[in-house]
Amino acid sequence: MTGNHDVRVARAFHDATTHTPASIRTSGHTLEWDIKPFPFKVYTDLPTISLPRDVDLAEVDTLRALDPAARTEGQPLTLGRLAALLYLTAGVTRKKTYPGGGEVLFRAAASTGALYQTEVYVAAGNVQDLPPGLYHFCPGDFTLRRLRDGDVRHAFAEAAAEPDLARRAATIVLSALFWRNTWKYQGRGWRHLYWDSGTMLANLTAAAHGLGLTPRLLTGFVDADVNRLLGLDAEHEAALELVEVGPMGSPAPARGTIDEIRHDVMPLSSAEVDYPELREMQSASSLATPADVSAWRKAVPPGRRRSPSGSMSLPAAIGDAGRGLGDTIQHRGSSRRFTHAPLTVIELATMLWWSTRAVAADVPSGLVDVFLVVNAVDGVPSGAYRYWRDEHALELIRAGELRRESAYLCLEQPLGGDAAAVLYFMAPLDALLAAYGNRGYRLVNLEAGLIGGRAYLTAYAQRFGATGLTFYDRDVVKFFAPASAGLDAIFVTALGRGARPSW
Repeated sequence: MTGNHDVRVARAFHDATTHTPASIRTSGHTLEWDIKPFPFKVYTDLPTISLPRDVDLAEVDTLRALDPAARTEGQPLTLGRLAALLYLTAGVTRKKTYPGGGEVLFRAAASTGALYQTEVYVAAGNVQDLPPGLYHFCPGDFTLRRLRDGDVRHAFAEAAAEPDLARRAATIVLSALFWRNTWKYQGRGWRHLYWDSGTMLANLTAAAHGLGLTPRLLTGFVDADVNRLLGLDAEHEAALELVEVGPMGSPAPARGTIDEIRHDVMPLSSAEVDYPELREMQSASSLATPADVSAWRKAVPPGRRRSPSGSMSLPAAIGDAGRGLGDTIQHRGSSRRFTHAPLTVIELATMLWWSTRAVAADVPSGLVDVFLVVNAVDGVPSGAYRYWRDEHALELIRAGELRRESAYLCLEQPLGGDAAAVLYFMAPLDALLAAYGNRGYRLVNLEAGLIGGRAYLTAYAQRFGATGLTFYDRDVVKFFAPASAGLDAIFVTALGRGARPSW
């Protein structure tokens, strides 16, 4: 048995990193701006490969890109399509310069605190106009840097216990640099690694669908092997997820032993603060062998209940928002202020439906339950609800005006009260840990981030705004009782009319 089975680690970590009014007021943590991490990982000893900038921005309608039944399959993976995929996943979409020279670079996908700790690697095998090899994508200069020569897809296939990886055109790997997030969020930043990579995966899977590259997400793999293939320093960074993209072809040949690599990287900052609890959580949720990966994937998640009688059916979601995915992503940005203007019930129903559809993956989805506070939605009385995704229905938990309560739950941030609707993601954590071990804690944080990221896309496709928020964990569970019995709070996303919409 691997350490993944000792679920006391995940349970203790979750409990130790919950926010309470007392923990916030007595934290004493301050931001040390002189050591704020640099926002890009730069390999200083490797030449750059410039990516084409005149690329297809996947102007398929945003909602169709989220529809698992509307995939365009079989498109070859060209360098241009790869560049578009990387841009829509993690690229710099626009720049804002402030008086005095300050500069903010907006990214394709949201990140907690705008810290962007998620890195992107590409194991390319059959990409037109790109030699086989392992590459790192740098959004700052929109380039690739080759870390390994030759086709390494077979090695990733072995580490993931997934033979198809050796036949797909490429594998995209998301990793995280711990310090870039813990600088602000300390040990709780481990949760953010999976929220943020989930949000990025929302873009990646939608863009890959729009480009006809049939993505499939892999959450199970031998962590040490993938980290070694990428040349990561596991004390400071780690691989999080793999996504296979592109058409099937001949399998990559086995290469035998693959040497370790260590390339020079520009330091993130002059000093770092270590948070051992984060590394312990990452290690305790790791899988040690391909056999462990295969056995882990066979776990049976807890059964899902059906909505109770009397739930309010929502209208059917629209299937075409009239806004292309590339346009949606380029205009996306976390809302900083909401007006009290209402959403329509169609807008809410469309957002809930498309944000909770399953993506192709190695484990089932539906591990996270969506609760919400409705403050201003035409056709839906104000109150607290549970959303039942299979029935596309709302179960009323508590009626009434709840803006003040929702703002309090969101760490006393006005956005939580001003929003038209606030999504609270919760999960039966203990039951999922029993099924999947500590790695189940990765799954729930990842799925919450993925739903939140898709909520961003559906919101901006319909021309309203969204933002992710942190929260008082236990108070969220208490607020939605008794419907929340046996659940733990995981993540929050607020939606509404932006006071200054970016479009």
